[in-house]
Amino acid sequence: MKKLITILVPAYNEEEVLPLLMKRLDSLTGQLPNYSWELLFINDGSKDKTDEMLRSYAESDSRISYVNFSRNFGKEAALIAGFDYAKGDAVVNIDADLQDPPELIPEMIRYWEEGYDDVYAKRRSRAGETWFKKFSSRTYYRILQSSTLVPLQVDTGDFRLLSKRAVEAMKQFRESERYTKGMFSWIGFKKKELLYDRDPRAAGMAKQNYRKLINLAIDGITSLTTAPLRISTYVGAFTSFVAFVYIVYLLVRPLFGVPTVPGYASTLAVILFLGGIQLLSLGIIGEYVGRIFNETKRRPLYFVETYHEGAHHTKK
Repeated sequence: MKKLITILVPAYNEEEVLPLLMKRLDSLTGQLPNYSWELLFINDGSKDKTDEMLRSYAESDSRISYVNFSRNFGKEAALIAGFDYAKGDAVVNIDADLQDPPELIPEMIRYWEEGYDDVYAKRRSRAGETWFKKFSSRTYYRILQSSTLVPLQVDTGDFRLLSKRAVEAMKQFRESERYTKGMFSWIGFKKKELLYDRDPRAAGMAKQNYRKLINLAIDGITSLTTAPLRISTYVGAFTSFVAFVYIVYLLVRPLFGVPTVPGYASTLAVILFLGGIQLLSLGIIGEYVGRIFNETKRRPLYFVETYHEGAHHTKK
């Protein structure tokens, strides 16, 4: 029997780009007749015509499966739902916006056939992105790598092929505060890097803004490492030591005839400095406590409104 490849596509308000995506996926799958295909779309509570278009495509293409969320749960939830519903012997994650070229999938499959469990695409260049976004992304990954013992894939996203056992490993992560990029690294297995040039978005509007990216960065740091807590401990210990030395200095210097002159400004500066350190430490602790609170509720990661399962073979 032919091996089944699932192409997993999270989609949120993608009506403008779906026709372009389907055209390129049709061309791609037609070039690989030795495999069966499942085109699995996770409709993440879209407000446009994404749902209608997926239903229409599914009527004429038996390879298409789709999951409609009851509301927008976010891309991280869409990815774990895709892993839950994927039927393939291997799963390829790809965004609907076509910034990641589907034409790279045959090479991913070739390395998978050679025994690799995680064939990930690394961006060689990133067209359509500002210099600040590129710089901040590069800096973030360097900081994250330096704070954890887990080897991370820098300048990579969700575009990758995962073997069946890698998908089964990913399905075991059920925490609500998710950072899937870190999980890909955490599970280990045999990995292979592919370099590619990232294209601008083919159509539609970008879904990620700087606020969401900052939140994702915080999720990444707090889910992979407790280094911020340790840093706050070190800063607190160092500040306490400096304050102790300064107090000893104030007590000792009158013995040498140096008067202690009261200073309102210096006292206020020290109080504000120590207060700032305390608030920063409490904020870091609060991030972790908040995540503990969310995890203890054990809420479902998503709710499905409808699910359509395709035939998982060739196009009608």
